[in-house]
Amino acid sequence: MTTIPARLPSVLRRLRWMVDALARLALLLVLAWCLGGAPAPAAAEFSGVDYTLTNQNEQDFSGQDLANTSFAGAAGRHADFSGANLHGAILTQAAFPEASFAGADLSGVLMDKVDFSGADFTGADLSDVIASGSNFSGATVTNADFTGALIDRVDQRLLCRDAEGTHPLTGADTRLSLGC
Repeated sequence: MTTIPARLPSVLRRLRWMVDALARLALLLVLAWCLGGAPAPAAAEFSGVDYTLTNQNEQDFSGQDLANTSFAGAAGRHADFSGANLHGAILTQAAFPEASFAGADLSGVLMDKVDFSGADFTGADLSDVIASGSNFSGATVTNADFTGALIDRVDQRLLCRDAEGTHPLTGADTRLSLGC
């Protein structure tokens, strides 16, 4: 007659819990991979979605609600965020060269050490952003609002060269909001 050790049922329960947890994790990873590689549907809400370390090159996020979303370390060359709501998003150490943020709400965004070279911020709200160490070379900031933004002195001077206009919603003068 074989006897079952008293601790075996608890060990089996723990093992089953670990297998279930790994299966859920695998499902989440597959889902995240699918979302990161596929274009986002138009006018969808992706508020709070995590796009950290994903490839978003040439993706269309125009007009979407991306508030509090993370794009930390993401690649987004030629991505289109025009008219999108990115309020409170995290873009730390990402690369968005030649991306369009025209008319986007970027207020309160953490965008430190981001490559925005050649990006279009026409009519964008960049109030209260933290953009230390970011690269804005060749960026367009016509009619943008930088009120309360934390920007490196070098980038501020660079942006002031071509800054002009007034933000259509906040009424902020672009040059004054940059401290030109």
